[in-house]
Amino acid sequence: MKTAYLSSAYLAPVEYYTKLLTYDRIFIEQHDHYMKQTYRNRCTIAGPDGEIALSIPTVKPDSLKCPMKDIRISDHGNWRHLHWNSIESAYNSTPFFEYYKDDFQPFYEKKYEFLADFNEELCNLVCELIDIQPVMERTSDYKTTFTPDEYDFREAIHPKKDYHLTDPEFIPRPYYQVFEARNGFRPNLSIIDLLFNMGPESLLILK
Repeated sequence: MKTAYLSSAYLAPVEYYTKLLTYDRIFIEQHDHYMKQTYRNRCTIAGPDGEIALSIPTVKPDSLKCPMKDIRISDHGNWRHLHWNSIESAYNSTPFFEYYKDDFQPFYEKKYEFLADFNEELCNLVCELIDIQPVMERTSDYKTTFTPDEYDFREAIHPKKDYHLTDPEFIPRPYYQVFEARNGFRPNLSIIDLLFNMGPESLLILK
């Protein structure tokens, strides 16, 4: 039985969802020290002029070493409206955006207090739409030692790291992208890029 450890992530990249599909059990880390510039609060989508990073503002924690489970979402800068507008303008011409948009839009209208809760509910929705049923739970403490059947991807899946080096088991498979002719194929974008472009076939790409 293979177990993967992952950080909490906002509309995580395709690489992250391949773990949810291939590992028997998934632990989502709650006790790591929160760091900015990671997938914990940001995702990358494809617009007509290239990649766009969307970051959720967070309330500045009282201490530098604040666990992820305690990180609160800030209302700063009308981010919900901006994120949804960016997603809509990037994907409204994709084959499946109309089909799925009513599932995602409520997340940008409701206020969530904690980032981990927001990420988790979005992840559950994506799993349901792709039709995968990962066995997921939150960690109860921070592990530093692992058995041979446990795999730690908490820092390996990271926007600033090259997955060729940190995760050689991930080999992105090309799929249709609406702006591919203009910008070339962009691997390992947010899972919504795959979902809005490929719909029910997303599962085949992940496999």
